[in-house]
Amino acid sequence: MRETYVRSDAEVVVAARTRPEEFTELYRRHAAAVFRYGASRLGREHADDLMSETFLVALEKLERFDLAFGSALPWLLGIATRLIRRRRSAEAATWRLIAAEGALGGDGSARAVLDPSESADDRIDAGRSAELLADAMLALARRDREVIALAAWSDLAPVEIAEALGIPEGTVRSRLHRARTVLRTRLEAGAAREKEMDHA
Repeated sequence: MRETYVRSDAEVVVAARTRPEEFTELYRRHAAAVFRYGASRLGREHADDLMSETFLVALEKLERFDLAFGSALPWLLGIATRLIRRRRSAEAATWRLIAAEGALGGDGSARAVLDPSESADDRIDAGRSAELLADAMLALARRDREVIALAAWSDLAPVEIAEALGIPEGTVRSRLHRARTVLRTRLEAGAAREKEMDHA
């Protein structure tokens, strides 16, 4: 059986520079990942707009894509991250909503998914965990929140996060370490407070 050749993202970008219709292939490959990332940072209500804007900017800036990288996803998520920076108030509002509602959807956004098989106690525990996580995320510096979001919700490796944000890999690793330490400390302190309240 003959194998079908699949072009790399870099090859698609090269083709799209002279034939813009080729760009639809990048959209087909990465739109869902960009949407999920947007939903995790800004909520589902802003994710469609962010995704559209990300691909529009990418199409306009195809010449800036570094062809040494095979995948365009880190580049696209870097564009999305820069666009999110302009919407800082929307991101903070999403985390405040998660804290207030005590619910994270399956995509990490503030969207509760009611599972009838879950007991009331499990739903209450999940709500408390979501509230603690939201408070901890809001406590992070914006730059630390960016790297943790790219690592957690987009599953990028440190080298890919570095590519997305245009910073050294060592900086990414130190920010990830700092963010994880802050999150762990705040989550453990919050859980301890919850336990004390339960036993009071």
